[in-house]
Amino acid sequence: MESQYVYQKKRADFGRHPLFFDRMAEIQVDIDTNEDDRDDYMVRNPVHAGVQAVVQLSEHYANTDTFETSTKHINHVEGGWPKDINAADMEATSRFRKKTEKDENYSKTIISLGERVEKVIRQNNAIDIYEEYFTDAGIIPTVDEPPRVSTVNLFRDPAGKGARSAINIAWHPDGGKHAAVSYGSVGFQKSLKDLESYVWNVENSKKPLITLRPRSSVLCMEYNPKDSNIILGGQFSGQVCIWDLRKNSPAPTDITAAEVSHRDPCHSALWIQSKTGTDFFSSSTDGTVKWWDTRKLSEPVEELILDPTKQLNPNAALGAICLEYEPTMPTKFMVGTEQGTIIICNRKGKTPADKIAALYQSYSGPVNTIARNPLYPKMFLTVGEWTNRIWSEDIRDSAIVTMKNSRYHTAAARWSPTRPAVFFTAKSDGSIDIWDLMVKQAQPTLNINVSDAPLCSMRVTDNGNLVAAGDRNGNVTLLSLNDALTELQKDEKAFCNFLFERETRREKVLEARNRELRLKEKQKNKPKIVEEDTQEEPTDDPLTDIATELSTVLAAEKKKHPLLERQFSFEIDQPVEDDEEEPQAE
Repeated sequence: MESQYVYQKKRADFGRHPLFFDRMAEIQVDIDTNEDDRDDYMVRNPVHAGVQAVVQLSEHYANTDTFETSTKHINHVEGGWPKDINAADMEATSRFRKKTEKDENYSKTIISLGERVEKVIRQNNAIDIYEEYFTDAGIIPTVDEPPRVSTVNLFRDPAGKGARSAINIAWHPDGGKHAAVSYGSVGFQKSLKDLESYVWNVENSKKPLITLRPRSSVLCMEYNPKDSNIILGGQFSGQVCIWDLRKNSPAPTDITAAEVSHRDPCHSALWIQSKTGTDFFSSSTDGTVKWWDTRKLSEPVEELILDPTKQLNPNAALGAICLEYEPTMPTKFMVGTEQGTIIICNRKGKTPADKIAALYQSYSGPVNTIARNPLYPKMFLTVGEWTNRIWSEDIRDSAIVTMKNSRYHTAAARWSPTRPAVFFTAKSDGSIDIWDLMVKQAQPTLNINVSDAPLCSMRVTDNGNLVAAGDRNGNVTLLSLNDALTELQKDEKAFCNFLFERETRREKVLEARNRELRLKEKQKNKPKIVEEDTQEEPTDDPLTDIATELSTVLAAEKKKHPLLERQFSFEIDQPVEDDEEEPQAE
């Protein structure tokens, strides 16, 4: 049944403003109950009803304008250079620029464009854009913040505490988001069952981002600077392997053949600046350095034997522990050996002997790390035994700066990429020393206790704000540096330039003085040798012959034992005065 009620209104009242007023309730419809349905009615007990235990909200809508989004891409080529030219390589850009300037079309284009831009250039030159308008206001003093280091995260080896050591760390080239860590044993001939290495996300320390399973323990790892999906690894077996992270496989994508690889463990492998980005070189304690191409790992491209005598004798080669390569000097590299010698090599030498350019005798033990200063490439830092030294390529006899010996062994060292006066050293007591040459030179500016176990490795990000340190128990500690340790300080470049030049000049003066003293002493001893070589004519008298033979033996013994003839001098490279009387032979 449909209920209807008709509201009646006159035509004249249409559109009139309504006047509402209160009125009593009226019954419009009254429907009687149906008696036939009463028998079908049943009382339900209990009654199940749903209750919403939240705030009741009314349904509402709002009319808003639709915001449409779209995804667009742009192809940006840095600096306008061709794809095969690396904008960071000064030699490649200079060579390409000279080649372009010789083109006839280039000269014609420059002449035609010069007429168009001449007016604009004159307008720009009419205004001094470097004028300072507030010279009288003074400089706002900056707040000197003390150096501070804080722990960000801790990454534990999934194999278990103490099973392996974090022996190498490699940062992702695009920033400090990912870090590849290789694990192994530093014990003598200690075999491991767990050979995995991991790629960690710095924000997640619970689980590795990627697991890498090599055939042998990995001693070193490096990201490809041109393709961050490629990781290079040097193995304990002497082989070198490549991982392509895009294939989602823990096994190496490619590996060098055992018969052409190193005979001893490969301790260091680095990528080389090239157009293709596929070239790298590796070193081992077997005394060889080998160059490879990832497109053909069946055999090395080139090989160098680290023989200091330049005779290319494998038996006399020095075992390599670490490598150092600067992309701005693509043909030069440095090798630190286990005998304590630093070798500077030039790959473009005409003969294999010419490739060994210079030798530096730095330590009596292995050279653990070599690092060039990012602002002054001729200055490099070395770490070995219990001390740190700064060298100049122009001085080969001694280091220009030698730090005080530490009580603990130093395992690794790195320069700060943003501050040329700051470097970091990792020690066997589980701490990191931060050296700031602008503040102190005799002792570290800051000492940070990182772990209870000895540190094995350390690496700094390219922006210099994060430091990762690995210890003997397989833990990797991530440290964050404040602005006092990452931002370039006032007059820091001038200070470093003055310091390095002063120490280099001082060492050159000392070297020249020592050379002069050695020459004088050689000339002073020359007449004695002539007198001793002068022999009297033989005589028939036997007593005379015995006396002559006795004097010859005594002279030879004096040469073997200088203490019989002179006082022992503790001053190095100082001439010994001959004023004292010679001891009489009894």
